Amino acid sequence: MGNSNLNNTSNPVHILMVDDDVAFSRVVRAILQLYQQRKFLITCKDSVESALEEIERNQDIDLILTDYYFPTSNGMEFCLALDQMGRSIPIIFLTNARDFKLAVEAMKLGVEDYLLKDELDQAYLPRTILSILDRVLLRRHKMSIEKRIAMAESRVQVIRELVVTVCHEFNNPLAAIKISFDLFKRQIENSIAPEMLVTFEKRFNVIDTEIKRLRDLNFEKIAFHEGKMADSGSIP
Repeated sequence: MGNSNLNNTSNPVHILMVDDDVAFSRVVRAILQLYQQRKFLITCKDSVESALEEIERNQDIDLILTDYYFPTSNGMEFCLALDQMGRSIPIIFLTNARDFKLAVEAMKLGVEDYLLKDELDQAYLPRTILSILDRVLLRRHKMSIEKRIAMAESRVQVIRELVVTVCHEFNNPLAAIKISFDLFKRQIENSIAPEMLVTFEKRFNVIDTEIKRLRDLNFEKIAFHEGKMADSGSIP
């Protein structure tokens, strides 16, 4: 969407009107310009080809109003061409055809709405446009959140695998040290460096405890915000 702050009502909505009926385009322009609650800036084109050229050079288009039938093309081909350009712009079909099958096919292509030309009025069209733009913004916001959640879950999985590897690498040598230390304690007199043995055992137990805490880390209590890991609760 060209304007990232469309929820700010002080920002104009940039509309691309595509119809080879110049008189109808003028009617649509008049309807939108008469709307008092929001400003609409309308660019009119009379063919799919000229519309695609406009889309390619104009990054500010927020929504497209287009007829379905053109002498050399149609609305479906327009949607496919737009998709191939990599532009995601909400589209509303305006047509005289009361064709339910056509409306269903349009929705499958991602068209936001399908309106009949003879049912447009001064309030209905601008309100429909604004409602669609709000819906698109909400949908994109939801997709952005879902993407961040997926990325966070992926990072958690990577960290979990690293933790398992680290714990495994520590456990084997720690187990060997523990066995050797126990044998050592049994082989020597208690009077030989007892303080050193106590100190060593305490420090060994600290390391062993920390490795167990790392192994038992509760990943459900880890939150990810803006790419940074934060503990959302105490780790048992």
